[in-house]
Parts: sequence; structure tokens; C-alpha cells
Amino acid sequence: MSVAIDLPAMHQSAEAASRLMRILANADRLMLLCQLTQQELCVSELESMLDIRQPTLSQQLTVLREEGLVTTRRDGKKIYYQIVPGPALAVMQVLYQQFCQAAG
Repeated sequence: MSVAIDLPAMHQSAEAASRLMRILANADRLMLLCQLTQQELCVSELESMLDIRQPTLSQQLTVLREEGLVTTRRDGKKIYYQIVPGPALAVMQVLYQQFCQAAG
């Protein structure tokens, strides 16, 4: 028994997955998201935990925010980041189990 493939839908899904993989194909962004899979963190916490300098950290957080992979919350002067539930979180949870947990 063969299953009919909705080729346009499959192509659209492949494009979305490819876009996500391009965003994740950066070591700094992966480290940021790896930490954010565990908890919401502010910029200063991320900077000290990951030893990523402020300009690079801001640049990578901007990319993640613009791509809709993280959300922000302001508490006084601090901005907290949290990973958005969805495909990126699902992928990062697997990557965390395979790579981050072993490194920690």
C-alpha cells in the first residue's frame, strides 16, 4: 500500500527545517540555546556561564530573537531570555541529551 505524498507540503516543511538547521549551525548560538533549554537566563548570566564576549553574545541573541527562537522578558535593568516551545526546543532537547549533558 503506497501513501500519497503531499509534495508541496513536504517541500515547505523541508525549507522550514533547513532554515532552522542554518540558524543552529553556529557554535555560539548552540551553546546559548543549550543553556536556555534548562532555564530562563539573563544576559550577564549567559555571558559568565559561556564565556562569550558581550558584542558576540548580543549579536547571536539578536539573531535568535529575530528568528523567533527565543523570547525576552525585562525585570528592572535585566533582560531574560527563554527558548520558545516548538521545533527548535525539540531539536535542542535532543542535542542537550547527546552533547551538552555529557559536557556538563
